[in-house]
Amino acid sequence: MTTTTEQAREPDILCHGLVRIFSTEGVEVQALQGLDLRVERGDVVAIVGASGSGKSTLLSILSGLDRPTGGSAVVAGTDIGTMSRADRVRYQRHTVGFVWQQTSRNLLPYLTAAENIAVPLVLSGAEARAERVDELLSLLGIEHCRDRRPEQMSGGEQQRTAIAVALANSPRVLLADEPTGELDDATSAEVLEALRGASERLGVTVLVVTHDPTVSEHVRRTVQIRDGRTATEVLRRTERDDSGAEVHVAEEFAVLDRTGRLQLPEEFVSALALRERVRLALETDHVGVWPDGAGRGPSVADGVADPGGNADVAGTADTMAGSAGPVGGAARSGRPRRRDLRGSGTDG
Repeated sequence: MTTTTEQAREPDILCHGLVRIFSTEGVEVQALQGLDLRVERGDVVAIVGASGSGKSTLLSILSGLDRPTGGSAVVAGTDIGTMSRADRVRYQRHTVGFVWQQTSRNLLPYLTAAENIAVPLVLSGAEARAERVDELLSLLGIEHCRDRRPEQMSGGEQQRTAIAVALANSPRVLLADEPTGELDDATSAEVLEALRGASERLGVTVLVVTHDPTVSEHVRRTVQIRDGRTATEVLRRTERDDSGAEVHVAEEFAVLDRTGRLQLPEEFVSALALRERVRLALETDHVGVWPDGAGRGPSVADGVADPGGNADVAGTADTMAGSAGPVGGAARSGRPRRRDLRGSGTDG
C-alpha cells in the first residue's frame, strides 16, 4: 500500500530508457535513444538542446500527443504508454496543461482572454468558472486584457493568456514548447517569470523546452539533451560569501544513465581531441579520462597518470547525492564545474 508520504516523494515526471523511432519510406530515425529524466513535484526545469536533439519529441510524449516506441514515461502517476483513448482525453484535460510557441495554437482568435480561459473549464464541466477566470487573470497580470481578443494583445500578453488557459483546470504539470520563441528579450523575461510565478503560487510542475539563453535566470535546473539522451545538467542555488554578499552558484554535471554511460561536454571533447576510444583510471574520488595514445596514460598498477592532457570526471559521494535528476558525475579537474555569479541569476 502506498502511503501519503511515499506519494509526496514521487516525482511528477519520470522517464526511463525512453525511445522514439520514426519510420519514413523505409528510413528509421531514432529521435530519443534511451532518455532518462526525473522532475520533482513543484520544480521548474528547462530542457535545452540543438534542433533535432529530441526536445520536442519528448514534450509530445509527455503531453500525450505521441507514444514512446520503448521505455517508460510516467507523469503525475499516469503511465503514458498504457493509456486508452479515453484515458488520454482525461489526462490532457486534467493532468497536463500545454503552451505552444504559436499563439494560433493556444487561443481562439474570436474569443476574448476571459472567454479563452473559460473554454477548458466549460469542457470539463467545472463549477465556479467565473471565479477561476478572475483568479488566473490576476495571477498572470492580464486583468486589463479580460475583454480583448488575441489580435488586440501584445505577444507577451497573448502568451500569458495562453499560460492561464493551460492552468485553467489546475493541472499537476505544465508543459511549454518554446513559449518565448517569437518574443523580444524583455517580453521573454516576463513570460518566463510568469511560468515561475505560477509554479510558486499554484505548486504546478513546469517543464519548458527553449532556446532562450536567459532561461537560466528563471529556473533552478537546466537539462541539455544531445542525440536523444540527457547529456548535462546545470543546478543553481544561492549562497552567502564571507562578506555576506549574495552569490548565485551554478554547477554543471554530466548525466550518468542507468547503464553507466555519460556524455562528456563538447568543449572537453574538442579541447583534448577525444575520438572513438579513451583511457580510464579509477582514482580515490574520481575517474580520470585520457585520450588514446596520450603518453603512457593511466597506470592500472599505481593509479597515477602522466601529467599530459586529460579530463578528470569526478564522482564523489556528496556530489552524486546532490543531483536533483538522474545521478550526475561532475566534470573538470576532480571537482564539479562551478560558477560563482555575483549579482546575476545566469550561469554565464
